[in-house]
Amino acid sequence: MSGQGTHTNSWKQRLVTGLKAWRFGSVLGVFLLVVAGIGWRLVDLHVVDNDFLRKQGDVRTIRVESIDAHRGVVTDRHGEPLAVSTPVQTVWANPSETDPEDPQLAALARILGLSEGALRERLRQYAGREFIYLRRKVQPSMAREALALGVGGIYARQEYRRYYPAGEVTAHVVGFTDIDEHGQEGIELAYNKWLTGEPGQKRVLKDNRGRVIKDLMLIRDARPGKDLELSIDLRLQYLAYRELKAVVGAHKARGGTLVMLDVDTGEVLAMVNQGSYNPNDRSQLAAENLRNKAITDLFEPGSTMKPLTIAAALESGEYTVNSTIDTSPGFRRFGRFTIRDHRNYGVLDLTEIIVKSSNVGVSNIATDLGGDTLKNLYARLGLGQATGIGFPGEAVGVLPAPPKWRPVEESTLSYGYGMSVNALQLAQAYMVIANGGIRYPLSLMRQEQRPQGQRVLSEQVTRAVRDMLKQAVARGTGKRAQPGLYAAGGKTGTVHLVGANGYEDSQYKAIFAGMAPIDDPRIVTVVAVDAPQAGEYYGGEVAAPVFARVMGDALRLLNVKPELEVSETRVSQVTSGGRG
Repeated sequence: MSGQGTHTNSWKQRLVTGLKAWRFGSVLGVFLLVVAGIGWRLVDLHVVDNDFLRKQGDVRTIRVESIDAHRGVVTDRHGEPLAVSTPVQTVWANPSETDPEDPQLAALARILGLSEGALRERLRQYAGREFIYLRRKVQPSMAREALALGVGGIYARQEYRRYYPAGEVTAHVVGFTDIDEHGQEGIELAYNKWLTGEPGQKRVLKDNRGRVIKDLMLIRDARPGKDLELSIDLRLQYLAYRELKAVVGAHKARGGTLVMLDVDTGEVLAMVNQGSYNPNDRSQLAAENLRNKAITDLFEPGSTMKPLTIAAALESGEYTVNSTIDTSPGFRRFGRFTIRDHRNYGVLDLTEIIVKSSNVGVSNIATDLGGDTLKNLYARLGLGQATGIGFPGEAVGVLPAPPKWRPVEESTLSYGYGMSVNALQLAQAYMVIANGGIRYPLSLMRQEQRPQGQRVLSEQVTRAVRDMLKQAVARGTGKRAQPGLYAAGGKTGTVHLVGANGYEDSQYKAIFAGMAPIDDPRIVTVVAVDAPQAGEYYGGEVAAPVFARVMGDALRLLNVKPELEVSETRVSQVTSGGRG
């Protein structure tokens, strides 16, 4: 039995030894196969198929980057920049590469003007992301200082920032963009697509910190936005803004508007408002100052409509310059409504109606002509319809057209009540009177040649009306509108402002609309001042002097020859600095 047990144990030992040897051989064989496989792969990658490693390396270091395209430049008619895009830097972070506990973050926050605690918290919050903005569109010197700290995961890239050299002077015309250079107001909004550029692309080589170390290939070149040349003359814009701001301050007014047009082209030479804002610093921007009031705000034009009523009378053939109207006893009653003059002027010819600004005189003419005759002429002059300049937010105004005109409606329409216009529309109507009866399309873009116009009044009629406007400035309500060495013509207007409960008894808009030089007009200007509070409030007292100062200086800037025959009184006014 013992022999048999010994044989069995020996067999078991041989079996265990064989199993151990088999295991060892198997493991060794697998290990050798793995080593052989790795060796073969290394040979394959480095010798046979070495493009693979290069491609994988390229994937990790070669990137396609966007090339920013700068926005088009906006200039005035003489090439002076009104809106330009300047290169700046944007500082950003890759939170996955940045240690929120890095002690250098305190210095980084100080340089960028950020809260250190908020910066660290943002980095923790977005630790799984690869991109967050830290500070957009800063001066390159600030970005260089931030990168010099050597904080991991902090980078900078070039962008563009919109800058407005004339600031608040052209704010309402040019408007502004948001931080991504998308137009938000004014010309920037109206012509956003035209001004916006098309970004390009390039392939670059980056190091392990994401820094570009080499430009490899241009994929698509950036296309900058197209430029715009406005009709605005920056010299006249500055001049108009200065004088309007001065009168609003001096009369403690709520605001004001001034529009200046080229008589022979319909180009807008100046357009300013008060209050305004600085588009380069909108930290204190008030929403009510954003509107371009010359286009968006409507008002009743008042007595500035009287010359247009006279034009309708002359055009009808029923009246001549020498026709007379009996305005006695100085008022007209329509039921409970009464139209009054300042006093009983008696019998007046058409010129004296304008000179004395007789409500009774023009209302008598209006009821004789009929409301449709007045309304049709006003419409031909551009009132009650869009001017076509393509400016956002333009208000078209109201030109009434009732089925049947009542005498009181015809009368009030003749002197500018019961209707509404904006300042640009009023300037357009006076432009037709100034240039001999042609209505040109208005434009904020510089015109290379005179546009095609439409005749809406005869030269004879407009010449007669200009003579009346000349007398209104020489000896009528517009005496203080005389611009020094140039003869002017125009008409004052003073209207009640409309409040929540109707007309405000103590709130007025002072208006003056006119042209110069009156014998060969070059410029039409409309001035409107809202709610003057310093005592004077009539158009002849508040708006007319602004017209005089602006027109006198503007005509000199445009090299318009002064009149050869100048009265001693006007020479005295000019040399002594008096301007009405």
